[in-house]
Amino acid sequence: MESFEHKLQKFDPGIVWLDRSNRVVAMNGIAHRVLGANYGPAIGREITQLHPEKSRDKIRFLLQSSECPADSPPPMTMMINIPDSILLIKVSRMWGEDGRPTGTCMIFYDVTEVTTRPRDGAPDPARPRQLLKLPVYKKGKVVLLGLEDVIHFEAAGHYTKVYTRDQTYLSNLSLSDLETRLDTERFVRVHRRYMINVDHASALERDNDRVAVAMHGVDDSPIPVSRSNVQRLKVLFGLS
Repeated sequence: MESFEHKLQKFDPGIVWLDRSNRVVAMNGIAHRVLGANYGPAIGREITQLHPEKSRDKIRFLLQSSECPADSPPPMTMMINIPDSILLIKVSRMWGEDGRPTGTCMIFYDVTEVTTRPRDGAPDPARPRQLLKLPVYKKGKVVLLGLEDVIHFEAAGHYTKVYTRDQTYLSNLSLSDLETRLDTERFVRVHRRYMINVDHASALERDNDRVAVAMHGVDDSPIPVSRSNVQRLKVLFGLS
């Protein structure tokens, strides 16, 4: 079976050249279509201004991580909601003959078509394309994880830990991003830090005023359930 990494080699990448102030110097046609067409003239603009507000901190972190010339940072995925896309992005600091940085090269692949599908019905900005596969990291490589294998998600700042039966992965998509793109009948936000796959839930547990849901997962630790979500889980599990 062809690996996702091999499939990427067949994609036409978007390429953006930035100066030392992270302003756009030039971009190819694909980058202009994905980034520039929705924000007017892109040349001369600071790169974060071509991304939605909630993605800008990730772009800044990615650019900062490229400052060391000895180490190439791993690619990062992030949500770009205008247009409704998922981009796999990598940046590399560029150096001149005098050893001083001259700018940054940003390369990205639009993986929307291989990771998502359109939702049924009329387009809804609050409910963008639904994820079919989740881009995660494994031994320095990006792989597409089947959602049926996910036990639960745990928020980790702008990013998310993804738990399966035998491994833990890191996704650069935030828990809020995932919540808008997953099947809400299967994936339920039970707490500000946690979202579960109800297919892997085994029981609701109560300890005084606290409620948790037991999962068939990595360590079988119960997932806390906030009070506002208890009744919804009871209905899903046929307990109310």
